[in-house]
Amino acid sequence: MNLTVLGCYAATPRTITNPTSQVLEMQNRLFLIDCGEGTQVQLRKNKIKFSKINHIFISHLHGDHCYGLIGLVSTFMLLNRENDLHIYGPEGIKEIIKLQLRLSNSWPVYKLIFHELTSLESEVIFEDKKVIVKTIPLKHRVYTNGFLFQEKIGERKLNINAVQEYEIDKCYFQNIKNGNDITLEDGRIIPNSKLSFDALPPKSYAFCSDTIFDETIVPLIQDVDVLYHESTFLESEAHLSGKTMHSTAKQAAIIALKANVKQLILGHYSTRYPSIEIFQEEAQTIFANVLLADDGKSFTFE
Repeated sequence: MNLTVLGCYAATPRTITNPTSQVLEMQNRLFLIDCGEGTQVQLRKNKIKFSKINHIFISHLHGDHCYGLIGLVSTFMLLNRENDLHIYGPEGIKEIIKLQLRLSNSWPVYKLIFHELTSLESEVIFEDKKVIVKTIPLKHRVYTNGFLFQEKIGERKLNINAVQEYEIDKCYFQNIKNGNDITLEDGRIIPNSKLSFDALPPKSYAFCSDTIFDETIVPLIQDVDVLYHESTFLESEAHLSGKTMHSTAKQAAIIALKANVKQLILGHYSTRYPSIEIFQEEAQTIFANVLLADDGKSFTFE
């Protein structure tokens, strides 16, 4: 599982920072999460192929999370995209994008498929053979969702030595990977546990931005491998978090601790602070395993 942070700062873009956008690679699938201004440029800087992005998830309709979307949709058209593009986001996102396309007479040739979200409860919004994506309802100034990405349990791993010992033909390998026992020609039944190893534990990633401190999300993200949680403010400006419906680094750490996550990544920093390292220092007073997102930074989780 790989995460590339394209932008992770709050409010307006600057020459040295970008608003929220990131690419999650999971089971050879690329998911674009949020699409603030400058996302296209950041995709190019980080050498991420546009053609591999088929699913875009927009948390909410504030500009620093979606104003780059129409540009990306249009660029896909200029690049002669053919694959369908799925966009998941709050109700109204279809109207916004289609209005801009209509007024600019820039209808894409490829199929644009919108999945508008309205539920206040967690729901499955994407699923295939290897990955499932659920919403994480968040509390912000407008309708907002985080997203939980989960790998499904994969195939078992072949125990080559055991397979060779029992002289099992290759035609049975897939059955073994599927978890089945094997019956030999002499009638002996070889249990699957002798022929294969457990599949790698499935990975999970939770994206939570933007939101006020809200412990009701804890059951939805319990035990995830990696949690990205907004940390707009430090505790010294906690009085602003309620007013703006954002979180502090300490509050993000409390959520991580209560949810028993393995790793916390902080982001969505207010640009009022001279350094992002102080966010990590504050969060680590509550939760030890804290990483800092930054524009262009990549993380690999084995």
